[in-house]
Amino acid sequence: MNKQILALTVATLLAAPAFAQAADNADDHWSGTGEVGLAIAKGNTDSRTLVGKLAAARKQGDWTYAAGAAFLNGKADGKENAYRYEAFGTAARDLNAQSYIGAGIRTERDHYASYEYQNVAAANYGFRAVDNETTKLTLEVGAGYRWSKLQDLRVHENGVIARGALLFKHQFNENVGLYNDLLLEGNKDNIFIRNDIGVLVKMTDALALKAGVETRHNTDVLPGVKKTDTLTTVNVVYGF
Repeated sequence: MNKQILALTVATLLAAPAFAQAADNADDHWSGTGEVGLAIAKGNTDSRTLVGKLAAARKQGDWTYAAGAAFLNGKADGKENAYRYEAFGTAARDLNAQSYIGAGIRTERDHYASYEYQNVAAANYGFRAVDNETTKLTLEVGAGYRWSKLQDLRVHENGVIARGALLFKHQFNENVGLYNDLLLEGNKDNIFIRNDIGVLVKMTDALALKAGVETRHNTDVLPGVKKTDTLTTVNVVYGF
């Protein structure tokens, strides 16, 4: 089962360029956002830190590629150089106007939480439940494999996981929008849940102000470690 999931993930990622090269290139370009701001975290740590995110996507025929990275670095509980960073990459192929199949990889390292790192490779089916000019709601369900390690311990928890995601956006008007991204990855060892909700206010064609709250939850944690962390941010966003 593990080998089948990994093979499907790798095959999808490797096959994507070949299919896309033969597709229509009319919308073949990368676009996305970069953001930076101040974060106030409460949970396993109390801190004031610098945060940054970069996300980009590329549409090429029936294929869509996405990649991104995020970091959090600063002073936490009197300790310097506390950090959290993550990166991801995905490739998806449309089956029709509403559904698609895809695969991706995600990695994160966290100085704050119970897990030092969590690396995931997964394949999924996606369905665009709502897709119009003002509101977009996408649901994903799939399976994958996770490699993880407990903080400061030589204990690894590797195994097959189920994966689910919900991506929601609503544009109140041309300048103000609401977003909510939910990710679930888990098995009997640990269920990781991340929810990112916020409001984006456009200031110019390229600049916006984003206020958001990110909640991260692990069902299995080390003694003395809280299961839930929250991160409140106010970021300046640049679109490209």
